[in-house]
Amino acid sequence: MPSQPCVELEAVTRLYRLGEETVYALSELDLRIDRGEHVAIMGPSGSGKSTLLQILGCIDSPTSGTYRLDGEDVSRIGESARAEVRNRKIGFVFQQFHLLPRATARKNVELPLVYAGVPAKERKERAMAALGEVGLGAQTDRRPDQLSGGQRQRVAIARALVTDPALLLADEPTGNLDSRTGAEILDLFDALRGPERTLVLVTHDPNLASRARRLVALRDGRLQYDGPPSQFAPEPALA
Repeated sequence: MPSQPCVELEAVTRLYRLGEETVYALSELDLRIDRGEHVAIMGPSGSGKSTLLQILGCIDSPTSGTYRLDGEDVSRIGESARAEVRNRKIGFVFQQFHLLPRATARKNVELPLVYAGVPAKERKERAMAALGEVGLGAQTDRRPDQLSGGQRQRVAIARALVTDPALLLADEPTGNLDSRTGAEILDLFDALRGPERTLVLVTHDPNLASRARRLVALRDGRLQYDGPPSQFAPEPALA
């Protein structure tokens, strides 16, 4: 019997009404991502990848269709329920880091656990373990302004991992880093792979996408390609 996927979208459509015009950001999209997969999502501006990221992250809901996350149907739940799912099952890594400037690395990593009501002693232990996993065990008491860009992104990754989420979403995670530091962050993502750790990375960079084991390319809200990155021939707009 096949295992339950981490992500399952069935005929997902997301439309927006702009005056009298209807814009389809996503149209009848089917997508399955199994546990432990490392998937890159690409597409030109307006392809629907940002909308897909918002739906996968339970920031937005589909207009129609079904989205199951870790076996739970989250298609029609309200905002407060989506927020609870985000904190419990999803870890986010953003291009801009989004760290609290006056908080230490450890306190930044603890933040999702505060929202989850985890006791202080356990919060500290889990945050220290997560920072150790990303190679920052010696920088736990430093504030973001005392860290390099690569170290700040490692803090953001530790914060995303500290709740042991079913799904880790990364949105252009190397966009604010130089090429050497960006490569180090990608090496870290490779090292963090595991049978229960599912990573979906949204990017416009083919070199970054080539590090994934699977590439999903969108165009005009529809699936254009789904397969190995090495076999994808991008159109000029995707290059």
